[in-house]
Amino acid sequence: MYRYRKTVIVLWCTLAIVLGLFAWKMPSILEGSGFETEGSFNETQTILKEDFNQPKSTMTIIIESEKYTADSTEYKAYVQELIGSLDGVDFLNNTTSPYQNKKMTKDNIAYIILGFDKSFTDLKGSIEQIRERLIQTSDFKASLTGGAVISEDMNEASQNDLKRAEAIGIPAALVILLFSFGGVVAAIIPLLIGIISVVSSLGILYFLGLELDLSIFLLNVVPMIGLALGIDFALLLVNRFREEIKRNSIEQAINVSIQTAGRSIAFSGLCVFLGLSSMLFIDIDIFQTVAIGGMVVVILSVICALTFLPAILGMIGPNINKWMVLKTKEKKVSNWYRFAKFVMHRPMTMLMLSLLILITAILPLANLNLTIPEAEALPESYESRQAFETFKNTFGEQELYPVTMIVDGNDALIKQDKLNDIEELQAKLEDEKIVDRIESLFSTTNLSAKQIQSMVDSETLPEEIQGALNAFVQEDKSILRIYLNVDTTSEMAKDFVRDWNGSYNGYELILGGNSTFTQEIFDEIYNKAPYAVGFVLISTYFILLIAFRSLFIPLKAILMNVISLSATFGIIVWIFQEGHFVDPTNGIGLMIPVFTFGIVFGLSMDYEVFLISRIQEYYHESKDNDYATLMGLTSTSKIITSAALIMIVVTGAFAFTGVVPVKQMGVSIALAIFLDATLVRMVLVPSLMKLMGHWNWWMPWKPKDRKLKAGHN
Repeated sequence: MYRYRKTVIVLWCTLAIVLGLFAWKMPSILEGSGFETEGSFNETQTILKEDFNQPKSTMTIIIESEKYTADSTEYKAYVQELIGSLDGVDFLNNTTSPYQNKKMTKDNIAYIILGFDKSFTDLKGSIEQIRERLIQTSDFKASLTGGAVISEDMNEASQNDLKRAEAIGIPAALVILLFSFGGVVAAIIPLLIGIISVVSSLGILYFLGLELDLSIFLLNVVPMIGLALGIDFALLLVNRFREEIKRNSIEQAINVSIQTAGRSIAFSGLCVFLGLSSMLFIDIDIFQTVAIGGMVVVILSVICALTFLPAILGMIGPNINKWMVLKTKEKKVSNWYRFAKFVMHRPMTMLMLSLLILITAILPLANLNLTIPEAEALPESYESRQAFETFKNTFGEQELYPVTMIVDGNDALIKQDKLNDIEELQAKLEDEKIVDRIESLFSTTNLSAKQIQSMVDSETLPEEIQGALNAFVQEDKSILRIYLNVDTTSEMAKDFVRDWNGSYNGYELILGGNSTFTQEIFDEIYNKAPYAVGFVLISTYFILLIAFRSLFIPLKAILMNVISLSATFGIIVWIFQEGHFVDPTNGIGLMIPVFTFGIVFGLSMDYEVFLISRIQEYYHESKDNDYATLMGLTSTSKIITSAALIMIVVTGAFAFTGVVPVKQMGVSIALAIFLDATLVRMVLVPSLMKLMGHWNWWMPWKPKDRKLKAGHN
């Protein structure tokens, strides 16, 4: 890197500029919230579209009036005018007036259902057209909501959040770097590495996004991980280079820095990469998206830190210490040394105190309630959220989200025995305690199976009966819409759809709707998460085993990570779910624990690798475990604290955003890093290192030691 430094710099700058042009286009190709998976929900959607010619997506217009009730002449005239104004909206193929169904009006509130023949990811233009045509008067207010609208607003809010977080995080990171290094040049370089890593990653992801469906949360996750990791890696390497340049040539300083800090960066990056790749086990788009995006930005961050950064340092050399704005006095005995000695003089006391704090923080975790973000994830100012909440409070969420059951008979259903079977199935479903009512061919026509079959046989079907027959029965399939009297995302609702999905008396029952969607997402995570966690724990153990040549150090690292992450989730429940410092939420976003584990488990190894690597260097020199631990902790405490602070401000800046899951994720990661860099790295690690003594470095076989020294080449 030193020898070809000019070429490396030119190549990286060219790459960053080219990829930056495509990174700018990234938001335009992102689609939806990412909560999609293969299963009954999607199968039902396909059947409804292909066999029953039902809309592929729907939107809802909520109408409110303070002056008129829904049955008044003025209200009806307004609804008619509003429906007429929607003629010509792209992909709109049917409109359901509130006066076609009595349940679509209540007092002074009514709603219109709009059906589209495109999936909601293709309806951005249609949403804009409808919003422009909504007629607002002094007497009536019309608001647009629905899955497509909420998804589009989520995309917009995510982009706004990213700008807000960057406006907070980047300047704060620069201030921390200035305090850490004292000089402008040394402070700017890590920031530059972080920005280039993020821009290059987004550019690469743009091309991947042309082939894959990528979630809008990528806009938040990639900059969050990339900035924090890129700055962190550069901070470690620049810090070591500044130490080495005092006593070596530029080339030699770069050489030693890459052998030491560079090695730590490589192992750290591998741990983060594996942590993120674990999410690939979960077959849900949002986790696949975050895994792919995170893996790309980790690879770019490591490569950038080990190639572009050494090339820059090779060009700058001793000028790395130029433009010093803060002068630091060298102390014979630093405060970090005193702190390290304090911890190591009373290891058992410090160990028990730290564990007590962490266990106390874990306790609220027992009340954890995981939810899938919906409209309430948006800021309250968004019209789509307000309209959704109006609908929910007026008509009930159950009215919006019935369980759709497709009865597949593998043969024509317009037969006496088949219709009898479906009628019996409906009666059995109605006996379920959580079923409020069922909408079917029989409930719509108020006729029995025998009466309908008699009409079909005599070919005397009235027009309205024929219409109901077409709506609910097509060839070998029939629809039952089941309205529940419990929350559609509750455990009872999930158990209901789980129990009824599958074979029944020779028929295949395929269930869709919000309850099935929720059940399939939860089941996929609960079934696959153990494999993902196991993969991370085992792979991380062997990576650290290779890195530190010790059986016990990797085991301690993993156990401490699990404890600190559990404490993090407990505090998140206490803050968000129980409403301390913020308005309480219904629960924690389902993806937050998965994201936080996948991201933080690897990120926290960053400090572990850096700290233990330095202790290992001193141990190889002195063969004195206590001395090595003391000196390793003393020499790395300042840089680990600075790195942690940068991670905290970059990820914690998302706490000031409007999208609730993004806010929860930012706080979770920042909090996990805080606990890891304080209680774990500064207290638990040295305490355990002291208590275990030379057993820290025990291996049943002894590989040949590298010729590496802590303080000099």
